[in-house]
This record gives sequence, structure tokens and C-alpha cells, in this order.
Amino acid sequence: MKSISYERIKETLKAKGYVFFEGDDYDLNIVGIRSSDHDANRFNDLVCVAFKAGGLEYVFAFAATTDPGLYYRKNPCNVKGTAIMKPGQYRGLWSLGKHQGRYDALVQSGVVTVYRDADQDDKLDMAMDASGFFGINLHRARENGTSLRVDKWSAGCQVIACSTDFDLLMALCRKGAEKWGNSFTYTLINETELVSL
Repeated sequence: MKSISYERIKETLKAKGYVFFEGDDYDLNIVGIRSSDHDANRFNDLVCVAFKAGGLEYVFAFAATTDPGLYYRKNPCNVKGTAIMKPGQYRGLWSLGKHQGRYDALVQSGVVTVYRDADQDDKLDMAMDASGFFGINLHRARENGTSLRVDKWSAGCQVIACSTDFDLLMALCRKGAEKWGNSFTYTLINETELVSL
């Protein structure tokens, strides 16, 4: 993907009519960017966080997956098919909680829309959709280190490949929650929607 900057994320969200939070001190914009390369089992997407602190602009971009790994595409947890988050802006989607009751993560607390991919192959099928509470969280892959393959790490969740990247995101979220409350908006866009600056 081309370089990611605070300004580029801001202008992309505004061009789509989405809210971009510009309050000072950890008013976080958490943005997923789905790669045009739809390889079924790689961390080839980004999860970015853009914010201000002390009057300065910051952006971090973490290697991630915004779609499920090959295992769950071939072995769906739901009879209607594996969940693939539909691009859009989801206000108050997540709050700080425990992923599967085990470790700190962003857990679903608002409605999300997903596609259901039911043909059990390695291609993303994005036709049939449904909205509701499906346990679509933002969490990490392995506890320590970096995962190169998605495999069983995602059945529809947004997953960060590197544990230290995830730790940084959680630290930022805790700072954001202290000032703005324990509610986080998530915006998922396609790589092709990034504006050029």
C-alpha cells in the first residue's frame, strides 16, 4: 500500500462522509484498510490508528487481517457462512474487554454488518450480508512475536499480526478511554478508496 499519513486517513474518511475525530489527546480514529490483494491467508491488510496528542498528529499502521483465515473459510462457524466485515463506519462498535475471556482486546459492543461467505473456498464472496452481534472483535494473533499466516487466528475478527503492535494499540485505547469513554468507532475501507495527496 502507498504511504499512510494522518492527513491521508483524515481526507479519505471525510471524502466518504465519515466522521474523523479531531479532539486533542487520544481521540482515536481506528481504521482498517483492506488490501486489494485478497490472498486468503496472509496479514496483508492494515489496522491504523490516527490521533492527536499534545497538539501533534500521530498515525500508526499495523500489519493485520480484516478478513478470515483459510481454515474458517473452509470450516465456517456459522451454517450461513464465514463472516467477512463489510466496509463502513461503525460508531461505538468496540469497547475494552476480554477476547474470549482471556486477554485485553477490543470487543464488539455495537452492531456490525458482515458478508456471509458460504462456498468454502479461498475467494472472498461479498454478496449476502447481515447485521447484528457476531463477536467481531479486534485482537492479536500469537501472544508473543509476529504471525505470518492467518490460519485460525480469524473467523471474522480484525486481527493484528504482531503482539507488540497490538500492545501499543491497547495502550493507546486505554488512554483514549480515560478521556473519551470506553467506546471506539471502527472504520473499514478498501485500499482503492484511499485518497491521493
